[in-house]
Amino acid sequence: MTATDVQVTASPASGTATPLRLGTRASVLARTQSRAVADALTAATGVPVELVLISTEGDRSSAAIAQLGGTGVFVTAIRRALLDGEVDLAVHSYKDLPTAPEPGLNLAAVPVREDPRDALVARDGLTLGELPPGSRIGTGAPRRVAQLRALGLGLEIVPIRGNVDSRLARVAGSPGGPGDLDAVVLARAGLSRIGRRDRITETLDPLQVLPAPAQGALAVECRTSDARTRELLGRLEDPATRACVVAERATLAALEAGCSAPVAAYAEVAEGESGPELFLRASVTALDGSDSVRGSATGPLTDAASLGRALAAELLDRGAAALMAAGE
Repeated sequence: MTATDVQVTASPASGTATPLRLGTRASVLARTQSRAVADALTAATGVPVELVLISTEGDRSSAAIAQLGGTGVFVTAIRRALLDGEVDLAVHSYKDLPTAPEPGLNLAAVPVREDPRDALVARDGLTLGELPPGSRIGTGAPRRVAQLRALGLGLEIVPIRGNVDSRLARVAGSPGGPGDLDAVVLARAGLSRIGRRDRITETLDPLQVLPAPAQGALAVECRTSDARTRELLGRLEDPATRACVVAERATLAALEAGCSAPVAAYAEVAEGESGPELFLRASVTALDGSDSVRGSATGPLTDAASLGRALAAELLDRGAAALMAAGE
């Protein structure tokens, strides 16, 4: 693991407060979303925050995430630094976290999440339906691969890895890149956070491509024993986002699936007869797109975890385990 202090942000209101050290991956996206959390924390508390760059296994390898073991490859080194006291807090893309809690760490805040939908960036401004059969579409996520194949559009799915800009550069017509793909599919949230929203040619309807559990959400962790940092981070909490993400990840956990499985889950808060309710949708799709099971459930925000588990049980009863096993 390599950790390097790169910047100290001391707001005018922070006085001489000791800076908090925030552990983050070094990618443009990771640094951008970590800086946003750092600035929000300083604005809310007056405490300065510095970023500490940490190299993770997922950053150092060019292998597919599934080959690296899937869940946790982007967070293990950061969590180790946090537990060892090298940093005081960490910001993760929530969907990268294992579903099991990490002893000694507390998920102290889930800020308001970005739009969790997937986005298409295609040559010539095309939408998914306008791409001709045989078009080469790049994505590294088995969930996206499975759902794109299930649409039956005759697209050729090409596995890709790399940061957002390197993926965008592979789209035909992009400056400075190989241009060997007709389109790529990425999380809209990531494109938005680093100022690439203008590259989107279509935001994909969840009825076509359902997002990954916790996509677009951030998870802010600190040590369980660090009461001061836990209290400070609590000011960034968005209860509605946490309820949605808890429901989505409870579905994932109950399916005993990781971030490299073809599992999708998406919860929204809607107004019900008795107040705000969660509307949760989830799906499991065979990797070749030949079959899928989908379901939905509704319940109060306070029952987010049980709602996710109940929906997962329904999907398992309808054959979800066999569909996930077929892709292994």
